[in-house]
Amino acid sequence: MENLSIITIIKASGGLGLFLLGMIVMTEGLRSLAGDTIRNALMRFTKSPYSGAATGAISTAMLQSSSATTVMAVGFVGAGFMTFPESLGIIFGANIGSTITGWMVALFGFKLSLGTIVLPVIFLGVILKLFSHGKIAAFGYALAGFGLIFVGISMMQEGMSGYEGIITPEYLPSDSWIGRLKLVLLGILSTLITQASSAGIAVTLTALYANAINFEQAAALVIGMDVGTTVTALIASIGGSVNVRRTGFSHVIYNLFTAVMALFLIAPYIYLWDTLAPGALNQNAEIALVAFHSSFNILGVLIVLPFTHHFSHFMEKIIPSKEPIFTEKLDRRLLEEPHLALEAARISAQDEFIALLQHINFILGDVASGKKSDLASLQSALGKTYQYVDQINPRQEKDAKWKEIISLIHLLDHAQRLHERCEEEEYRARLVQKSPDLHKEHQQLITVNNKIINALFEKRFSDAKRYARKNEKFITKSMLPYRNIIAEKMAKDEISIPSGTSKLEAERWLVRVSHHIARITFHMEKAVLYTAK
Repeated sequence: MENLSIITIIKASGGLGLFLLGMIVMTEGLRSLAGDTIRNALMRFTKSPYSGAATGAISTAMLQSSSATTVMAVGFVGAGFMTFPESLGIIFGANIGSTITGWMVALFGFKLSLGTIVLPVIFLGVILKLFSHGKIAAFGYALAGFGLIFVGISMMQEGMSGYEGIITPEYLPSDSWIGRLKLVLLGILSTLITQASSAGIAVTLTALYANAINFEQAAALVIGMDVGTTVTALIASIGGSVNVRRTGFSHVIYNLFTAVMALFLIAPYIYLWDTLAPGALNQNAEIALVAFHSSFNILGVLIVLPFTHHFSHFMEKIIPSKEPIFTEKLDRRLLEEPHLALEAARISAQDEFIALLQHINFILGDVASGKKSDLASLQSALGKTYQYVDQINPRQEKDAKWKEIISLIHLLDHAQRLHERCEEEEYRARLVQKSPDLHKEHQQLITVNNKIINALFEKRFSDAKRYARKNEKFITKSMLPYRNIIAEKMAKDEISIPSGTSKLEAERWLVRVSHHIARITFHMEKAVLYTAK
């Protein structure tokens, strides 16, 4: 008996390990195969919380990873691709998509018993991974992971079968409210240990198949595993940006709501089965369990979606933003998705650039549209954005992402130089404002800055570049003879040396500011073009 217990434990734990390995391999393969396509589809089709829920469910089902979908959703919000309410739809829908794993295990793992049949599939997947490249290699990797999942399920079945008649439902808490709550806590604990609710659901289905637990106990465990996934996300959100924290807490509150609802639905669900098909629940307990899992998640989404905007406002109130507005989008978790991290960095740099333009207008005397900035905070934000870009690691150095990084580095370098020009406001900028012979250039710079700001808000990056370039040419052309005129006046003693020097310093400030603005808009347009590729 002791040897039997050791062997069954080894088989069951080894099967669980193979299942988890299969999930990791398959998820990685699917992300390489379809990650960009799904990311683009999420951005394209998510126009409301409802469409977000649909795309979130489909993308999670395809990627077999709700965490990957959630990371993308947070990135979209941070990068300005979608609103927080729209991202909530994706997060809610991801819960539905995550139930697909249970269906896959119940239908193919138990009904068809693919444990042996998939061995050639694993071999084929490994061959494709080793001897192919690109999408074919990614497909092979996903195929090998898919096969490992069912080998793991088969081993878990063998391990659990050794306990048939030894471990029975009586070993677990009884079917009472207290007992169900204990099982929910046990489900949460199992998810925290395995760091994957899909693994816990597979183990629960295997135990149910081996009659080690009954349906009521299995349902309570699955409810707990759904809540357990939120604890993992909540822990992962610690130290993240405000959007990540809001996402983590939103997931927790939503899943707690569905868990409470699901606990009350266990009895009606069993009654419905017994009424419509007496005895069918015991004969198809695994199918009934995954159907229950999907049903309460779908019902939860349908109930919550109409109140998504109210829910998002509530989350924004209980988790207000404490980060500087320029860097709140720069979340370290987005570094796992270079495309999203780059877009978040570009948006942050754009906001910082707009703040610099508004500050320049303010120090030039335009109090109507100009706005004084806290230059120390802005300098810190530029530094943080630069450091964040430096941490982005694209998968290939010759792709568009790598070129976008280079454009962002140039952009931020010129922005820091422009910031230095702003620090000279007490002297050189005031000279420009007070100099009558620079009035035309002075007003031109203010007007063009406002045009650039409006163009950036409307995402007309080519127009912003055109305005800035035209202004740079105008100021450079007009300042060349101006410099010679001032030098001649100084030589003829028509103006004093200090006065002439001040005028030349004002001229140099105008030229340098217009140049940096032109280069920033040039590199910003390039970064946007690389993003679209």
